[in-house]
Amino acid sequence: MTSENSRKVIIRTDKLSKSFSIGGKQKHIIKNLDLEIYEGDFTVIMGSSGAGKSTLLYALSGMDKPSLGSIKYAGEEITKMNDDQLAVFRRKHCGFIFQQIHLIDSMSIMDNAISTGMLTGQKQKALKGKAMELFERVGIPEDMTRKFPAQLSGGEAQRAAMVRAVINDPDVVFADEPTGALNSAGVTAVLDVLTDINRAGQSVVMVTHDIKSARRATRVIYLQDGGILGECRLGQYVTGDKARHEKLRSFLGEMGW
Repeated sequence: MTSENSRKVIIRTDKLSKSFSIGGKQKHIIKNLDLEIYEGDFTVIMGSSGAGKSTLLYALSGMDKPSLGSIKYAGEEITKMNDDQLAVFRRKHCGFIFQQIHLIDSMSIMDNAISTGMLTGQKQKALKGKAMELFERVGIPEDMTRKFPAQLSGGEAQRAAMVRAVINDPDVVFADEPTGALNSAGVTAVLDVLTDINRAGQSVVMVTHDIKSARRATRVIYLQDGGILGECRLGQYVTGDKARHEKLRSFLGEMGW
């Protein structure tokens, strides 16, 4: 087994803090958090409601700036970037699957998916072929790809958003509760795609409260009150690994989940 010290750190935080002013008082969501995300890991962030999971995810992805501390991506400090630099950084390196779908209402879901790739200079024909393969993998047939977001169920829209998120083969895919609106089959389809891209070398950072989703992780980090309470390394996912499930359940029990 490869030791932590020999693995490449793709994201590192140093004394990361995030606070908001609510009613004239400061509410601290993330507090002096030190974290390393390793290249090729499937990292899951768990914790109780209000623990700071989504806040941390948004900060790690460059979607939100911390109040204090730093975030380095492959050694480059993204917390010093301006908005334009962050937009280029995210386009080149990151994919996003968030609770709010953010599909463009006036475009078909196929056009939503390929528009992301076209921003990076890829050819439309190649992108359509790649998008169609991804749509099929998440259970969306070809005739449905011509539909607009408003014509889809919440689960279908979430799966379409996932295709858009991964079409550029981003270095890191950030996912905030990506299976929350899905039925059992949809959950499995989305998790299978995330597992496959992780096995192919892409890093995944996912927030979830669902143990079925968390089982796909190579590493689970548990937050409490804006800090890391504990972590559990599971290794690569293997279907039907009961020992893995019990290890995760035991860890979550220790964390008070």
